[in-house]
Amino acid sequence: MILNAFVMNTPGHLAPGFWRHPRNKTDQYTKLSFWTDLAQLLDKAQFHAMFIADTLGPYDVYKGPANVVPALASGAQFPVNDPLYLVPAMAAVTKNLIFGVTASLTYEKPYALARRLSTVDHLSEGRVAWNIVTSYLDSAARNHGLKEQIPHDERYAIAHEYMEVLYKLWEGSFRDDAVVRDRKQGSYIASDSVVQIHHKGKYFEVPGPHFCEPSPQRTPFLFQAGVSEAGNGFGGKHGEAIFVGGQTPEGVRKTVDNIREVARKEGRNPDHIKVIVGINVIVASMDEEAQAKKESYLQYADQEGALALFGGWTGVDLSGYSDDEDFRFTDSPRLQSIVRRWSDTVPGTDNLPWTKRRIVEYLSIGGLGAKVVGSPATVADELERWIEVSGVDGFNLAHVTNPGSFEDIIEYLLPELRSRGVFRSGVEKEGATAREVFIRSKRLPEDHPGSQYKWRAGESVPKYLQQQAETADSS
Repeated sequence: MILNAFVMNTPGHLAPGFWRHPRNKTDQYTKLSFWTDLAQLLDKAQFHAMFIADTLGPYDVYKGPANVVPALASGAQFPVNDPLYLVPAMAAVTKNLIFGVTASLTYEKPYALARRLSTVDHLSEGRVAWNIVTSYLDSAARNHGLKEQIPHDERYAIAHEYMEVLYKLWEGSFRDDAVVRDRKQGSYIASDSVVQIHHKGKYFEVPGPHFCEPSPQRTPFLFQAGVSEAGNGFGGKHGEAIFVGGQTPEGVRKTVDNIREVARKEGRNPDHIKVIVGINVIVASMDEEAQAKKESYLQYADQEGALALFGGWTGVDLSGYSDDEDFRFTDSPRLQSIVRRWSDTVPGTDNLPWTKRRIVEYLSIGGLGAKVVGSPATVADELERWIEVSGVDGFNLAHVTNPGSFEDIIEYLLPELRSRGVFRSGVEKEGATAREVFIRSKRLPEDHPGSQYKWRAGESVPKYLQQQAETADSS
């Protein structure tokens, strides 16, 4: 199974207020040593990747409008630093760990983002993956010059063309043998080996060429995390690994099957897509000890921070409700729908009231993700059940404390998984690129839509440029 550490460049990722926990050091997130120490820990333990979440605006719905105060004391995904700048430093002190970095394509031009990601792919020697998101917060839209968000499905229409531009830049600007570095002839790049891409579409006009020489992967390994119908359609077409969420493996199975069916319709091999589900694990030597650990954590839960996260994720402001109102019977259809879905899917809660207190307790450890608490055997059984029932390939493991949660997983859980033969005890290739680690391919597979833009051997110019020219002539 694939195991990634799920983190964020902030003091309070999915455990608002827990930065105060005596074992936690997430208040040191601004120091490079915090990140390089974590990267070395995960690399030595042979985690596949560190998956770094991001958001481009504060969660300001709770007690709103545009009120950031509830998130401040708890550090509930506020403040948040850019994750991409962490990668070169962490790559320099590790050998095999992959770095999955979230970056939105809604508020950055494709030419600029292509350059940033190519730069980091070079500096990490191909160990970077890009988690493609279109962003969903009104606060992000306002702070990037828009009065309101671009409509959801249009964001994905833009994203499809955005990816076309990137593929042309990454795969179709430079011939494979372009960079010759011939000192005797005084030639760094062969004069006939770089072309402009001449992209003119509905949303973008980019002449090119790409401003970076080809990086180890050319196109960074592509993660995607959309959960809507449009998001799944985008992921099934472009994604090489899909990050999903859900409370039960039975429910997640539907998402997994849908993604793989989209891939099949797009002419892709569904096995070329890895599906990763988010889970929070609390593990100790015995079940009772793990449960006690969970209870001890809850004293650090911050109600204001948890409700700020809830407001950002759902768009629902709970400030006008009492602490003990049962939301299964609220007059808000949207809120009622959310808690009924939780009642139907969160284990052991089908007959229990969902109140503000209960929502705070639920979200304070691992956010909206599924939770597994127990001994190594209990947790391993559950992870194996998830893979068997849902069809996922692995897990993004969130932390409650950092340090703390990952050390517990390494000490208790990984030996149990290895004894069962379900987690790697070594790496196939030292220094492998992200794509080699996840799907055993150096370049985009031939069934991936980005491959149609490759500049292939023997071509004077890439085939897509010939087709563009023919289309322009005919019109």
